[in-house]
Amino acid sequence: MTSNAVRRAIAVVALLNLAYFFVEGTVALRIGSASLLADSADFFEDAAVNFLILMALGWTTLARRRVGHMLALILLLPAIAFLATLWTKVTNPLPPDAFSLSITGLGALVINLGCALLLVRVRHVHGSLTRAAFLSARNDAVANIGIIAAGLITLILPSVWPDIVVGLAIAWMNLDAAKEVWEAARNEGEGLDPEP
Repeated sequence: MTSNAVRRAIAVVALLNLAYFFVEGTVALRIGSASLLADSADFFEDAAVNFLILMALGWTTLARRRVGHMLALILLLPAIAFLATLWTKVTNPLPPDAFSLSITGLGALVINLGCALLLVRVRHVHGSLTRAAFLSARNDAVANIGIIAAGLITLILPSVWPDIVVGLAIAWMNLDAAKEVWEAARNEGEGLDPEP
């Protein structure tokens, strides 16, 4: 896998994530969905992660290790966004529009599956950096299936809880991915002498 192919894949993923952040964030605010809001924050986080990875690909192993640690912290943003909206959802338990929730989740699934397919071939090329990009896309596709399911359940049984439960699952997946990327970054720098 050439370095240019890796860069191209990551650039496309970054741009797709940035574009869908605006789409999903707008719908989330319009229909009052906690899970879509957490997922839109995740799209923004993915765009930031991938743009940062593009910059760091040519850096030293020690510098990439530091960026890997920073990426692990960035992966926590969707969990923070969800927790920020959780209280509002609990105190004002209006279910989001089920149709808009499902359709927006389906669009996000298409974007994330495409990104995961682009990244699956490059996920081991640059250690923790490309691993972080791949894990983000993979986790997002799983989260989108949950969002679609929450929309379908809400269509049958109008309730705020499917949206909240999926939002919690998205937050948990991002915490787990942050831990995995942190560990990959730590392992990437093992045996290196510290920079002067």
